[in-house]
Amino acid sequence: MTPVIGIVVIGRNEGERLLRCLASVSGAAAVVYVDSASSDGSAEAAAARGAFVERLSPDRPFTAARARNAGVRRLRADVPGVELVHFVDGDCEIVPGWLAEAVAFLRENPGYAAACGRRRERHPEQSIYNRLTDIEWDTAIGDATDTGGDAIYRIDALERVGGFRDDLIAGEEPELGLRLRRAGYRIRRLDREMTLHDSNLTHFAQWWARQVRAGHACAEAAALHGRGPERFFVRRLASNCFWGLALPALTLAGFTLSAYAGFAAIAVYGLFWWRVASHAHNAPERGWYALGILLGKFAGARGAWLYAWSTLSRRRTSLIEPREVAR
Repeated sequence: MTPVIGIVVIGRNEGERLLRCLASVSGAAAVVYVDSASSDGSAEAAAARGAFVERLSPDRPFTAARARNAGVRRLRADVPGVELVHFVDGDCEIVPGWLAEAVAFLRENPGYAAACGRRRERHPEQSIYNRLTDIEWDTAIGDATDTGGDAIYRIDALERVGGFRDDLIAGEEPELGLRLRRAGYRIRRLDREMTLHDSNLTHFAQWWARQVRAGHACAEAAALHGRGPERFFVRRLASNCFWGLALPALTLAGFTLSAYAGFAAIAVYGLFWWRVASHAHNAPERGWYALGILLGKFAGARGAWLYAWSTLSRRRTSLIEPREVAR
């Protein structure tokens, strides 16, 4: 395909998921696999399937942002003239036909720096947590503020804005999207299936860890760019802190005054659940979806607290990967 496109796959101990991912991109011009200290032979498996392998040094914290930047540098070194890069997480696989359509879109629309499509869960029926994640991927089609982890980018646009921020634990895509838009680029979400994602979230603790990461990312994004004209992530952070921190405190305070005051505060949560459920477009599971949004506020507040504590104590937050949470 022209212009020349390369694939950057990132992963850590993905096992069979990585093999499916590599098989889905086997026809690409070049594939770079960036490994973050896997212990399951992932790097060797990728090399055996023809990928360039880049192993990240453990002297700095592993992040998806750092891995993607390293993948682009390796791609540029091994494939001179490469113009486009498609990032894909090692637990995903690219849907047949997507790459050609994504490349065609960027060729025909030079004002766009990036494009993505619809990411879906491989096994939404496996658990309610997988299903909630699948609903989360169902975002609006058209011009967008950012992409997810799977997306195609112009390399020159990435280099112009400095790539991803290596130090972000999570939320690196929205932060990059903001800088791209500030530089005059646009981002597009196409009405097309793009990747299958294998979350494999089978119990609550895993889902909760994922939501805490999102809350941490929200707080850090607001701290970085919240004073700008976009008020980046400020509203989302305020929502997390109100529903997940301030209102619980008011509820406890209400019970100290009278049972009526306490139950009135609890009723506010019921109204929030009803409002989200009544406006959800995925009607068959709107109750579960609304409950996930509500509980996610508490996890988001927890993530914001972790970020605030790490900032005050000058210690880096250590967040557990959702699939690595002990059962």
